[in-house]
Amino acid sequence: MAVEQTQILPAPVLEGALTAFTKKLTPLMGQTIDTSKYAPQVAAQTALQTGASKDALGLGSLVGPQAYQPFMSPYQQEVMDTTLSEFDRQQAIQQTGLRDQAIAAGAYGGGREGVQQAQFMNQGAMNRAQLQAQLLNQGFQQAQQAAGADLQARQGLGTYQQAMGQADQGFAQAGLDAQTLAARESLYEPFTRLGLVGQQLAAINPGAFGSTTVGYQSGAAPASPMSSFLGGGAGIGGVLGKLGIFG
Repeated sequence: MAVEQTQILPAPVLEGALTAFTKKLTPLMGQTIDTSKYAPQVAAQTALQTGASKDALGLGSLVGPQAYQPFMSPYQQEVMDTTLSEFDRQQAIQQTGLRDQAIAAGAYGGGREGVQQAQFMNQGAMNRAQLQAQLLNQGFQQAQQAAGADLQARQGLGTYQQAMGQADQGFAQAGLDAQTLAARESLYEPFTRLGLVGQQLAAINPGAFGSTTVGYQSGAAPASPMSSFLGGGAGIGGVLGKLGIFG
């Protein structure tokens, strides 16, 4: 019994185009795409960023109980010596005055005069120690304030450096992502081109291909360079799936 077979042939005017199309398509079906050509790249930190990180390591010397020492005034000891010297001079003047009073009263060398002198010397020593402590504390407070102001200024500068460095790094990242996207588009160009051609041939000769169509449309402006690349990965897989219309 003879078997009848019905075959739909393309219009003669399209036969040459379909033959040429198939010859171009066949090698692509077994072609492996080298995804390393458009592997994601991360821009290196800029000199501003690495410099800020290095400077941040040195901020440890500006905190803690010894942080004030580098900010002590080199003139503090000179001021202290001068102030205490004047105190001692005034103390000697007052002591001489007490002696003169005792002499005038005929009590010089007596027990009462001796007690007065001892009390005067003890009080003077206490006052001198208090004055010295006050001068030291004043210098310490000033040095602490200077250390805090310096730390704050360095932190502000570091923040500014980081911001500027990140801006430069973001610009470099955008360049790398643009290169990655261009490399990807270059690798997929033959698939995209054949998909568009096959779509047109299918429209001219209905039934030559399945009803699924393939198209190409540029993506929207990315929120960030890297997220644009990662989002584009879905489009890459989609191109391979769309090749099923030619099977």
